[in-house]
Amino acid sequence: MNIGFFGGTFDPIHRGHLVLAQAARESLHLARIYFVPANVPPHKQRHPLSPYFHRYAMVALATMAERTFLPSLLEAPTSNLGAAPRGGKAPGAPNYSINTVRALKNNFKKSYRLFFLMGVDAFQDIATWHEAEALFAECEFIVASRPGYSLADVANALPEALRPKPSVTKPFSKQPAHGQLVLPGVTVHLLEDVHQNISASAIRQAAAARRSLLRFVTPEVADYIRKAGLYGSRE
Repeated sequence: MNIGFFGGTFDPIHRGHLVLAQAARESLHLARIYFVPANVPPHKQRHPLSPYFHRYAMVALATMAERTFLPSLLEAPTSNLGAAPRGGKAPGAPNYSINTVRALKNNFKKSYRLFFLMGVDAFQDIATWHEAEALFAECEFIVASRPGYSLADVANALPEALRPKPSVTKPFSKQPAHGQLVLPGVTVHLLEDVHQNISASAIRQAAAARRSLLRFVTPEVADYIRKAGLYGSRE
């Protein structure tokens, strides 16, 4: 069975996330995809985030129409009401993807294949992630490509121990980031034509200006943002 893991801040979750998940599901025949909002994302700790429960609620609303899309509390904060969910961290402790992936795989059969979903922009920083090399050993990657990125760019973003020599990647510097990249210890599936020109900052700006959010997010999420007064949208 093929399983997808889609982590992020989801502040808010938008149509671009859903398009990527749908394309990944169809391309790699994913039986289900776990959407995992991060409580404290390691690479965005300097940026203010909406409270975790708002971001989780928006993920639950955005995915409710897709039975194979599952909102997950794997990175939920510890509360005073009991232990954190498996993979959860105490308030303030960063959520490292390697720990969450391992916690998720503890519930899987050995025959299951895990696929990590992300965009190519985020993939460019993958080498800086905590135990990045180990992460490639735990799962395959599904990366949403977009114009301007080459296959060499993807290969050169890998952790140093997994990165091919420049003499190997140079011939691919003009080849678009399409298809698959398969190297020792690395499998990356590159999806074409799924990039959506949507940014969380643009959504937050539109919400603050009280403009319609429906081209960015589902109606349920737009309604939640308005009712919860997120991003300065309170009337």
